[in-house]
Amino acid sequence: MDANATTLHLAQDPAADELLSRSRLAALIGMLLDQQVPMEWAFKGPATIAQRMGTDDLDAHEIAAQDPEAFAALLSEKPAVHRYPGSMAKRIQQLCQYLVEHYDGDAEGIWRDVGSGAELLKRLQELPGFGKQKAQIFLALLGKQLGVRPKGWREAAGAYGEAESFRSVADITGPESLAKVRAHKQEMKAAAKAGEK
Repeated sequence: MDANATTLHLAQDPAADELLSRSRLAALIGMLLDQQVPMEWAFKGPATIAQRMGTDDLDAHEIAAQDPEAFAALLSEKPAVHRYPGSMAKRIQQLCQYLVEHYDGDAEGIWRDVGSGAELLKRLQELPGFGKQKAQIFLALLGKQLGVRPKGWREAAGAYGEAESFRSVADITGPESLAKVRAHKQEMKAAAKAGEK
C-alpha cells in the first residue's frame, strides 16, 4: 500500500479497516458480504477470514482452492462471518475463482487498464454476487476514497457517485458520516414502506 493511500473506516474496527485499506480483495469481499447484515459486520468479515486462515492478508488463489465445506465451516465458526455463512462462503469462493480466471487473482486488475467509468461498471457487474447497485456502490467507493477515477466514473456510479452525498459505504469516512448514511437508509426504507400502502 502506498504511503498516501486512504484509510477506509467501513468496519469501524482498526485492524479490519487496515486490511480493507491495503487489500483490494478484502474490500471486494467486504462489499460482497454487505447484505442482510449491518455494514460493520460485513466489512469486518475479511479480517476475520484472514485471521481464521492464519494469515494477515487474503489471497484469491488460496481462497479459490479451499475445500468448499472447510471454507464454509471457517465462516460458520462463532462469531459467524455473516448471517448466512454457508451461502456467503460459496459466493466468496466464486468471486475468487472468477478473479483467478479473469485477472490472475489480482482484484486491482479489474480497474488497472479500464478506459471509462462505464467499462469499469460493466466489469464490476460481471463479478459473481455483484448486481448493478452493488457494482455502482463499489465504483463510487473506488472513486471517492481509493483514487480510481476513470473518465465518467461519477456518472457510471449513478446517485452513489454524487459528491457530498451520504447514500452508501462509499461515503463513510468515520462515525459521523456513518450516522448520516444510516439516517439516509432509514429515510429510504420509510419512503418505500409509505409507497407500499
